Amino acid sequence: MRRTGLPPGGGPDNDKVVVLDRFCSGRSLSPLRQAEAYWLALSENGAVPRRSRIDPRAIGNILGHCFILQRIERRSARFRLAGDRLTELAGMDLRGTPFSALFGSASRAESGAILHRVFSGPSIAELRLDRPASPQGRLIEARMLLLPLATDAGDVARALGVLVTDADRVRPPVHFDISNKLVRPVARGAVAPTPPDPKSAPQTPAGFAEDGPSPLSPPPYLRLVK
Repeated sequence: MRRTGLPPGGGPDNDKVVVLDRFCSGRSLSPLRQAEAYWLALSENGAVPRRSRIDPRAIGNILGHCFILQRIERRSARFRLAGDRLTELAGMDLRGTPFSALFGSASRAESGAILHRVFSGPSIAELRLDRPASPQGRLIEARMLLLPLATDAGDVARALGVLVTDADRVRPPVHFDISNKLVRPVARGAVAPTPPDPKSAPQTPAGFAEDGPSPLSPPPYLRLVK
């Protein structure tokens, strides 16, 4: 099994090695790899891609696993978009709720620290998550990928996320513990993209608009926070 990430012992932040190819059950983690490949294709000269360039049609087969975060404080963010799979796990509509809502109390501070590194690095975070077995349900394994995005103003204050679990049906709500993580810089010297010239910028962006009506209506299994 291939291992991706730092060698045993981690780097300066003591991040651990994350096994990324598949779950122990054999279920594939390809949605994470598809999302990262798409994100990389949108990157220009090492710059963090703009959130307005995210076109849901390009990742239509994994949208149920995807979400968009908006940074609201140094170590916190809220959901702006959430796929059906996340709604099922949470047992609620995640629009406007904090990112920490997906985590158990023991991992919420760590999730905030990871968010800070994603936005400030900017960095890519890959997490191994577990919902321990309990009388309410069995052990659930999950993997999460967080990819930084820039606003059209140039600040890195959005993130594209993907969450995949090894269970088809679960009893919500599910709160995960972070059992493993790898946080790596986007690239040496990576910067946010140069804000577009309003005169030359296209009038209809490819992705969802942050303000006003979206030029591309989101599919019914994605919900946009106004």
